[in-house]
Amino acid sequence: MILNSSQIKTIAFDADDTLWRNEDIFIHAQDEFINLLLAYHDESYIRSHLGEVQIKNLEHFGYGIKGFTLSMIETAIELTEGRITGNEIHEIIQLAKCMLASPVELLPDIKSVLEQLKGQYRLLVITKGDLLDQESKLARSGIADYFDAIEIVSDKTSAAYQQILQRHKIPVEQFLMIGNSLKSDILPVLDLGAKALHVPYHSTWDHELVNDEILIGYQNLHTLGDISQLLDWLRDPSFEGRRAIG
Repeated sequence: MILNSSQIKTIAFDADDTLWRNEDIFIHAQDEFINLLLAYHDESYIRSHLGEVQIKNLEHFGYGIKGFTLSMIETAIELTEGRITGNEIHEIIQLAKCMLASPVELLPDIKSVLEQLKGQYRLLVITKGDLLDQESKLARSGIADYFDAIEIVSDKTSAAYQQILQRHKIPVEQFLMIGNSLKSDILPVLDLGAKALHVPYHSTWDHELVNDEILIGYQNLHTLGDISQLLDWLRDPSFEGRRAIG
């Protein structure tokens, strides 16, 4: 079955919250961390301060569970004015280990879609975060064999995507990126002149949100309701599974 007669030859997928659930793990861990500090501050203040520390630390620790853990520890020290106990720090570390050991839960229809795409397109994973954690999740996901290449980067910028395309000798007009984050998966790819499809997850980290005013300038931004609609879009790019902006 031929899915596509257009120029697209390579399809790349984001990993976290596109192939499998991830943000839910962070939300649960953050709630547990907040409960640990409620004796010192109220929930909204702890949540806000942790978010600020996370953003500040991205340039030092990057994305992923390990950086998040260090940010939790720093936040705990600051908000308790150094009164946090060794046992409480140990609880945070154990929380991080539970996050890393969480089962990899594929999102609905992912395996079915990959089975239909395999052999008709060159398939890539392009994800950001901690190298060891991302490699482990991919190995445990049961879908690694569907992909021709895996790229794990420290951040998703237009320059990072350009380097990947050059390394794999992929013409920009033949490339399609699919992901849940407008900021990381979609807009940097559209800036290169390639195609991208937004498949939202039910929850998005505040740092990944994009102001609607910015989106107005992107005439080719398309959003699908779920990944199963990708097959219809590939057959007919005018297909609007959910909405198109612009």
